[in-house]
Amino acid sequence: MLRKQRFYAPPHRPDPDIPDMIARSRFQTPFAALAATLLLSACAQAPAQRDADPAPAPTAKPAARAEPLPKQELTGQILYQSLLAEIAGQRGNLGLSVSAYLDLARSTRDPRYARRAAEMALHGRDVQTALQAARLWAEIDPESALARQMLAGLLVSANRLDELPQHVAKLLAQEGDNLGDGLMRLNRLFARYPDKQAVLAIIEQLTVPYVGLAEAHYARAQAALHAGAWQRGVVEADKALGLRPDWDTAAMLKAQLQRAEAPEASLETLRRHLAAHPQAREVRLQYARGLVGARKFPQARAEFQRLLGDYPDNPDVIYAVAVLSMQLSDWDTAEANFSKLLGRDFTEADTVRLYLGQIAEERKQFDVALRRYAEVAPGEQYLAAQLRIAQLLARQGQLDAGRRHLQALRAAGQADRIQLLLAESQLLRDAGQTRKAYALLTESLAAQPEQPELLYEAALLAEKIGQHDVLEANLRKLIALKPDHAHAYNALGYSFAERNQRLAEAEQLITKALQLSPDDPFIIDSMGWVLFRKGDSAGAVLHLQRAYSIRPDPEIAAHLGEVLWLLGRQDEARRTWQEAAKANPGNEVLAEVIKRYAP
Repeated sequence: MLRKQRFYAPPHRPDPDIPDMIARSRFQTPFAALAATLLLSACAQAPAQRDADPAPAPTAKPAARAEPLPKQELTGQILYQSLLAEIAGQRGNLGLSVSAYLDLARSTRDPRYARRAAEMALHGRDVQTALQAARLWAEIDPESALARQMLAGLLVSANRLDELPQHVAKLLAQEGDNLGDGLMRLNRLFARYPDKQAVLAIIEQLTVPYVGLAEAHYARAQAALHAGAWQRGVVEADKALGLRPDWDTAAMLKAQLQRAEAPEASLETLRRHLAAHPQAREVRLQYARGLVGARKFPQARAEFQRLLGDYPDNPDVIYAVAVLSMQLSDWDTAEANFSKLLGRDFTEADTVRLYLGQIAEERKQFDVALRRYAEVAPGEQYLAAQLRIAQLLARQGQLDAGRRHLQALRAAGQADRIQLLLAESQLLRDAGQTRKAYALLTESLAAQPEQPELLYEAALLAEKIGQHDVLEANLRKLIALKPDHAHAYNALGYSFAERNQRLAEAEQLITKALQLSPDDPFIIDSMGWVLFRKGDSAGAVLHLQRAYSIRPDPEIAAHLGEVLWLLGRQDEARRTWQEAAKANPGNEVLAEVIKRYAP
């Protein structure tokens, strides 16, 4: 029998996409502060489009200083050229304006003219001329931090990294007491430069004089992160922490570097830092989120609850505690925290109403659940709420009322007409009326013969009523229409494997599905099943174990347990089945396999 996820409504329990929900919350870490933009006062004169600006150089605001102005008499020629340049600029003739200012800068050696030429060229998106003017400005006034800031940003925009280190080194040398801040902003300069390995090499070179400062090693670690040099970054982050053991930001950067290759080590870094510095709230937040990503929900909730003590009014922490409590079936805590959010300006208010409806369903408070779903306003969660209303009505024995609810939405011109149709079909299927569900979809297919979702769902229903020729025809048509539809290849290949037919073709189809979606647990499960059918039990176990580790689905558990049993690993098979049956009571496929092997 073909398997599929129910795509049209949230699961009865929160789906294990909890990490994404919590990651999308607005409660931010301080990393954003490290990317603060240093505005060039030169740009204030003329409103340039921001995307055209070069990246600002990583220096603090320069102290006020007198510019080295030349002893130059104001001649009629200078006055004429100045007026010509300014009026041309005001009238939009930026080429003439820049040319006049550059001529003035060269003839008078006045840095103000060079600065104005650079400003006007930048406003006109002429990076090369702006670079020429900025070079002249820095030549005339070599101590000007503003000149070197603009020059450094333009050099990056022009991909002239060969000239850059000398100017940035000068800027860093001018930082004085602000050197640490300058080092922390260093990576900002190279944010748009594509060769991150080259950037890492330059930052390592620039920070050589400052290796006694933790910020220098932080800058290197951050550059290594951008370059994907994880281990190199961890070494530098460790050096930064050796110089400043209580530096929360460095600890979080180290954990971020470890996450790609060693997620458990990343969590351990944060845990150890918290053990030594329990008041590090931002570290605790990152640790809590990391635990969610690792699906360690009880530990994650404990950390978020501790954060709730520090941030009792923060809606995103309240939301995280509520979602995790719901995942752990702690309905009281979930409801209490979700309810706190409804009286606040919380952007996910309709998601909260949806979850409160699910909690009411769990408690068999069906009238409350229907009211919560009805409160969801038109928007992102509206369709999900309406589908749950129909589903809840059907579960209470009011199948016709549930169908009428969906039909009324379609008649009212609801945009998601196909989803509503598929949902109605699912209601019939859940009620055991598979042929009616199939008839509903085939009737719609007659009017829309190339609608991909109808083709796919009708194929699945055709398999359930034994019409394998229709299944194959629909899926092959879908593949022709959408050659990248991984689940169409998978469903057809799995159908062959389940019937123990055309196994070589089945493997080819599932291999194609895996190429399109290599981490899909259901497709990995299909590959395990076809390998089992072909007699490769060892290969089958590897695929099925991987699929089950990604998603502990009861039907994947049924397959894994069956292969383990036939390999003589009955104890492992029983444990797998018992674990899945406990989490998914009443699953027919799992129950049938258990009855067959371990009644």
